[in-house]
Amino acid sequence: MTDYENLYTIFSSGQQPCITICTHEEEYAIDVISRAAMELKREILVWSASEGVKASFLWDSPAMPSTQAPHEALAKFEAVGNQTICVMLDVAQFLRDNRTLRALRDVISRFEMTGSTIVLLDSCAELPDIVHSYSHKYEISLPTSEELAEIVRATILRLHKKKPLQIGITKTGFDAIIRNLRGLSRRQAQRVIIDTVSEDRTFQDSDLNDIIAAKRQMVGSNGLLEYVRTPLDLSEIGGMKKLKHWLGLRTNSFTPQAAAFGIKAPRGMLMLGVQGAGKSLCAKAVATAWQQPLLRLDPSVLYSRYIGDSEDNLRKALAQAEAMSPVILWIDEIEKAFASAASHSSDGGLSQRMFGTLLTWMQEKTSPVFIIATANNIEALPPELLRKGRFDEIFFVDLPGEEARREIFKIHITKCKRDAGTFDVQKLANVSAGYSGAEIEQAILSALYEAYACKAEINEENIAQALRNSPPLSVTMAESINALVEWSKGRCVPVD
Repeated sequence: MTDYENLYTIFSSGQQPCITICTHEEEYAIDVISRAAMELKREILVWSASEGVKASFLWDSPAMPSTQAPHEALAKFEAVGNQTICVMLDVAQFLRDNRTLRALRDVISRFEMTGSTIVLLDSCAELPDIVHSYSHKYEISLPTSEELAEIVRATILRLHKKKPLQIGITKTGFDAIIRNLRGLSRRQAQRVIIDTVSEDRTFQDSDLNDIIAAKRQMVGSNGLLEYVRTPLDLSEIGGMKKLKHWLGLRTNSFTPQAAAFGIKAPRGMLMLGVQGAGKSLCAKAVATAWQQPLLRLDPSVLYSRYIGDSEDNLRKALAQAEAMSPVILWIDEIEKAFASAASHSSDGGLSQRMFGTLLTWMQEKTSPVFIIATANNIEALPPELLRKGRFDEIFFVDLPGEEARREIFKIHITKCKRDAGTFDVQKLANVSAGYSGAEIEQAILSALYEAYACKAEINEENIAQALRNSPPLSVTMAESINALVEWSKGRCVPVD
């Protein structure tokens, strides 16, 4: 259902005396409310601190006298007839005043009997707790592909009328632009198009790169999801043959052809293992191999001091990921975010509610959002996360074997602009037993710094010495790593 259809249903039921809408798309929300009220033939009153109460949203509509103060407006609303729709713009900050808050509660109580509705339309969600308990929270939806296409056409037409544009977009290019605008709000999408064409006054296929860059910046600006650059591919990761094969079989499983064949898009994978073994690196490489955007969800930014906002932030982040699908959603170190969900916590059950929201979404989502969750500490993971069906597969990333270490040395030596064929990588693989990929990379970098300082060329002996100088994690934390490896046997699929 569209926002118009949803609000039409809510207003016509007469069972919701108070609705709160938190959005930066005020104009769109006003338009939807107005259309629903007009279709229902309901009287509508609108209050703003700048003008007071008016009988419509029109800018030239006269304001009623002595209604600028919010408590005065609420007194006016309390006297309206049955089934009236009253809208208050940016009232949240005024509800800190007890008089205004009391007046609002009185209006809500009266509207419960008269079938009227008061809509609190704000750009922030910092409403008093008592208001949340009295109201129905409505979330404005993100635009569909069809709506985005109409926004782009209308924006380009408006700009072209002001000053002619050179338009050379193909249907393929237009579809790619619409696909990459998904997940943005209506205002954001419009802003991206304006910024893209304003400088060179052209609209063509090559603008896609500018749109992707602008989107990356906008997605990161809300703090809930981070758009991650993915320059890696699977060939830059040593070892992990079983994982690479598993991913290769699913490369084209997000296409319409795969759906027609009867294949469902993969849901995701959980990667457990030793720190530095390449779990996070693999998330980036998968996004490149499958040519899909990679979004990183940092659960720590979801938590808020306001009741209900943490769960709301999680729902918004997941909704945005769905709107941008197909996409890869990377939840790094998931055990740190929901560790207290596995035990009795002192956060009033917040972690458990957040974890429940995530599990429900994972189970019921229909959009092609592939989840890559990584974890280092298996003991901190809630057991519900490991149940079959949450993920397509649970992989265990162990310390690299001898063959994988040879590949890792070749990859990182080549990255240092050296010919890996001139190094004795077998010797280095033997010396580096027990080292993770990250530790091997660091040893090569340390040897490179030393060689540069000594005005000498790097060789395998420099690297071997750097390895000897820095004991691996498998030695300093041998007990915990051995316990993790033992736990994984029979429970996880090894990546190699």
